[in-house]
Amino acid sequence: LECDLARNLVGQPLVRQQVMKGVREFLEKRNPVKPLVMSFHGSTGTGKTYVSSMLVRYLFQGGLRSPYVHQFSPIVHFPHADRIEQYKESLKRWIQGNLTNCGRSVFLFDEMDKMHPGLIDVIIPFLGPSWVVYGTNYRKAIFIFISNAGGEQINKITLDFWRACKDREEISLQDLEPAISKAVFENPQSGFWKSGIINEHLIDFVVPFLPLKRHHVKQCIISELVQQGLEVRPDVVQEVADSIPYFPEEEKIFSSTGCKTVTSRISFFF
Repeated sequence: LECDLARNLVGQPLVRQQVMKGVREFLEKRNPVKPLVMSFHGSTGTGKTYVSSMLVRYLFQGGLRSPYVHQFSPIVHFPHADRIEQYKESLKRWIQGNLTNCGRSVFLFDEMDKMHPGLIDVIIPFLGPSWVVYGTNYRKAIFIFISNAGGEQINKITLDFWRACKDREEISLQDLEPAISKAVFENPQSGFWKSGIINEHLIDFVVPFLPLKRHHVKQCIISELVQQGLEVRPDVVQEVADSIPYFPEEEKIFSSTGCKTVTSRISFFF
């Protein structure tokens, strides 16, 4: 996993550091005192879903298709605000049932910024340091929350570092964490709004994904061409990179969509 992250995840030094630290420490414990809880934050296309799928690929045969990996999307699974109590009951039962089948289960909560506030708190008993909840030993589970919330703040701080002629490798978690916390946990539109998960400090690792520069996007394009078995032509790499929007308006430093649209754009230039 460490090698794969180093080779294929572009422009995310903090992610490599935080994810490896969290996973390594957790898996080395024979009897962890609580599940591993990580929260991924950043703009579209910066690698949040990519890293979570890479992680489960190394943990389970079959990766995301494994019966022990469970994904939740607010738009798919919890679309109606008026059914929140029903969703809470279903979610609690679903997690409890799957942890009974496999204590090592992984639960991925996508688009937390679109989750109905209050819904996620139903899983608090599964995240804490108690030994057993609802008759289930659940301390070896992994919970990952994925969110675009905090992305604007991360982008602003990364841009400030660039304008101060500092390298992105110099950005520390301490530079970003307060801004992410404020944006995510104090926003009434966020699934974590006034959440007990935050108040009780149940998240072990906040993982910030930085915006990607043009040369990172080019690396994504090259990787995608190789994956598709296409010739890596410098002119195609340049054209695809140039077709992507960048911000801020004046300097055009960071990709507005990260690497998200690279795959679909390649077909226009071949």
